[in-house]
Amino acid sequence: MTTKNIHEATLAEVKEISPTEAEFVIKPLYYGYGNTLGNSLRRVLLSSVKGAAITAFSIEGTTHEFTAIPGIREDVVDIMLNLKNIRFKMHTEGPVELSLEIKGDKQSSEKDGEKRVVAGDIKLPSEVEIANPNQVICHIDDPKYVLKMHFVVESGRGYLTIDKSSEDRLHSDMIAVDAVFTPVLRVRYKVENTRVGQDTNLQQLTLTVNTDGTISPRAAFEEAAAILVNQYTALAGGTHIERTPAPGSNNDDEDSGLLKPIEELNLSARTANALLNNDIKTIQDLVTLSESDMKDLKGFGQKALDEVKEKLTEFIN
Repeated sequence: MTTKNIHEATLAEVKEISPTEAEFVIKPLYYGYGNTLGNSLRRVLLSSVKGAAITAFSIEGTTHEFTAIPGIREDVVDIMLNLKNIRFKMHTEGPVELSLEIKGDKQSSEKDGEKRVVAGDIKLPSEVEIANPNQVICHIDDPKYVLKMHFVVESGRGYLTIDKSSEDRLHSDMIAVDAVFTPVLRVRYKVENTRVGQDTNLQQLTLTVNTDGTISPRAAFEEAAAILVNQYTALAGGTHIERTPAPGSNNDDEDSGLLKPIEELNLSARTANALLNNDIKTIQDLVTLSESDMKDLKGFGQKALDEVKEKLTEFIN
């Protein structure tokens, strides 16, 4: 078995901006690894995280999608597009059949007297949840009309074409839908230079993930990472990479003195206070900041930056 050494990256920080958005900071990385990890994680997050969507539906009284429905403002194509925006969370593997039955209402709160039909009107079993119950399906403009719909919801990954959905649908009289399963709506990443002690040829990756509410950003991030691990493990053969601590990890910090308080650098009172006021308490906290990060610190000017650089050089040497 071949063995080679390389340090492992660390998930340094997770900032939960909202229940559907989070920021992940991965550092330190060898130069070039920021884009390598960022691009691969982004592609897997957007294409391979498991989700659920409607794959087929029917409306009583219609036989195909190119139909106008008396009593409904929208045609079938418009309804189909609205159905694709409903976000489902499933607690079962198999397809689930759902239904909806609702009548027009003369006392509707809509200004034009129409009855608004939303995702929350769908009858749900215990194994299915809807993350956006206010998503509009259609509007009933005839108070006597009774809308009856049936749906098939399936779990999957990525994108299901309408041809494949039509080929595999449970009921031949249903209208197939091209389904987008992924619960991840948006992924952005940023790569910046960073340093740990004397090693300045390192990078920091910041990944921002937005989901549709059916899965937390952290769960999506961890699932994407696990998918990549499984794929690459299958290709690694007999080669084994020994896991070694990342630069700046606890053992390395203790040996190099990076866990010492910043007072050990003998900085001027003004510079030390500026760092402490920005929650920079140890030498480790300081060396992980890039020069641009330091410039952004409150009350930290060019003179303080020059002083810190000089003192760090003395400390390292």
